[in-house]
This record gives sequence, C-alpha cells and structure tokens, in this order.
Amino acid sequence: MWIKKIKINNFRNYKKEEIELEKNINLFFGENAQGKTNIIESIFLGSMGKSFRAKKDREMINLDNEKAEIEIEYEKSDRDGKIKIELFHKKNIFLNGIKIKKLSELLGNINIIIFTPDDIHILKGGPQNRRRFLDIMISQLKPNYMYHLNLYLKTIEQRNQYLKQIREEGKDENLLNIWDEKLIEEAEIIYQYRKEYMNKIKEKIEEIHQEITNHKEKIEIEYVSECKTKEEYQKKLRERRKLDIIKGYTTKGIHRDDFMIAINHKPLDIYGSQGQHRTAILSLKLAELKIVKEEIEEEPILLLDDFMSELDEKRIKSFLEKIENTQVIITCTEKIKVENKKILIYNVKEGKIKKV
Repeated sequence: MWIKKIKINNFRNYKKEEIELEKNINLFFGENAQGKTNIIESIFLGSMGKSFRAKKDREMINLDNEKAEIEIEYEKSDRDGKIKIELFHKKNIFLNGIKIKKLSELLGNINIIIFTPDDIHILKGGPQNRRRFLDIMISQLKPNYMYHLNLYLKTIEQRNQYLKQIREEGKDENLLNIWDEKLIEEAEIIYQYRKEYMNKIKEKIEEIHQEITNHKEKIEIEYVSECKTKEEYQKKLRERRKLDIIKGYTTKGIHRDDFMIAINHKPLDIYGSQGQHRTAILSLKLAELKIVKEEIEEEPILLLDDFMSELDEKRIKSFLEKIENTQVIITCTEKIKVENKKILIYNVKEGKIKKV
C-alpha cells in the first residue's frame, strides 16, 4: 500500500499544493511552524475522516477561505483508489468519486501508523490516551468497531443527561434501565474487540522490546476493564446507580478502560525513566505495525511527525531497520541520511513545498 499523490487546497497554511510521493521514504524538512505537520494531518484526515489534533473541522480551513479540500490517490495490492474530503459548512467524504454516508465506509481504505512527539503521552498521560490509541488501531482494521463505540458513547451521553434530570427534576429512576441495557450490550462487543487486539499486542511487543533493548528489559502489558461480562457490568451499574445520580455521570463502563505497562516487573508510569518511556512507545508502535500488516496482508503507511526529536540515533536506526517495503512519510527540521533506501526530499517553507 502506498500513497501516490496528495492534492491540498486551502488546508491549514496551504493555498494549493500537489505532492507526488515515493514508494519508500518521503522526507519533509524545514523550520518549525512552516506546515510540515499539516501534510501528516491531511493524510490522517484522508484515512480516519478526522484530525489527530484539531477539535473542530473549521480549524483546518485556511483563514482566508471558507472551504478546504484534500485529495489522496493511493494504490493497494488489489486496487487503486481516490479519497476526497471537503471541509465546508459540513464535511463531505468521497470514495472513488462517490459520496459516502457513513464514516465506516472510509475506514480501512488507507491504513496508517502515526508517530508524533505527543505519543509519549500515550503511556505517560491518562487512560483516555491509551483508549484513543486502541480505538484508532482497531477501527482501521474493523470499521464496525467504530460504529459500536459511537453508539456506546452516544448512549452514555443520553444516560448522563437523564441522571442529571433525576437529580434535579426528580425523574423516574427506573427508566435508567433502558440506557443500562443498551450500554451493557455495546460494552460487551467493544470489550471483545479490545481484548482480541490487546492479546495481539502482547504477543508482538515482548519480542520486539527485547530486541530493541538487547534483551536487557522485559516488557509486560495488561488490559484493564471492569466490563468483561454482561453480568459484571450490569452489577456495577446497579451498585453505582445512587452515586451516578449524585455525580450526574456514569462512573463505570468501557469508557474507563485502560492498559498498563511494566518494565522488568515495575510499573512504567511510576518507575520508568524517560528513555524507557520512549523505548516502550517505540515497541508499542512496532507491535501495531506488525498487527496491521498481518491483518491487511500488506504494509500500512508510516507517518512520522517530528519523529527524530523524541528518539536518539540508536533508536532511530533500530526503528528504520525494522521497516521493509513500507512507505514512510517523515517530517523533521533537518535533512537526514537513510542508507540503502530510496528517499524523496521536500523542503517546506511558509506553506510552500519544494522538491530538493
């Protein structure tokens, strides 16, 4: 799988650009705040239908315009494709010229693995960061997962609104059973998806981490959930109902899942050094890469945004040695040397892209 061409119109600080890409390594270098990350964001948008950093679509439209467009031409082992996304009063997504009705129709057409400096917070930050990592990976491989997740989150929102109405307006508490049943149904589906892919990560990450650390470190990963069965979740919802009413939100559920990582049997979040955090996230991303490759039976596309700033030379070399026949799109502040690989280099300056 590889992206052949990207067309960008009025996207972020770009007016109009057309970028042809190489099958192997594509490097975009330049000073900070010139628009390098915007290129990565446009590809992520074409793959996932949303940004990895903007909360609102309007943020991605050039300040001097009301409408933005990105168009991506790609090639897979069994077909070519074209994705076009329009950002206007609402978002329109076209797959091979046909407007799609559901986001799930877009997911899985362009499979990506993204690595940004903020990814260190997947392990250092709160559980929501780790859930988001899982959600992005699974939804690309199983688009139906996103359907169930969105349904669950919508139900949580409705339940939370009714909890406040019970507290403030004295509404009938028994009507919570309607939302509880739907939550339990969707939670079990989501749990099974997450459990399956956490097991896959566990299988891959242990060997990868030992290789990266020359067998000096043993990594362990554990999926933490309170919704392993319908009965378990139903019991917790009943036990916490009074507390939920007082607080005005649902305190237990799949929306609070997490996974924990330990290095040499010690929790990474408590005892891990900065270097161990970086190595652990590198192992996690390489495990993700292997899983996606096995699932789709071809290489996903690697997006490495300011990748070099978070890794030392040894880790960079270790990472690049482990990727073969993979299209890589890298942004960084300076040109880099990559031995034995074809590389296309662009300079990015003030929203203009120039081939070097």
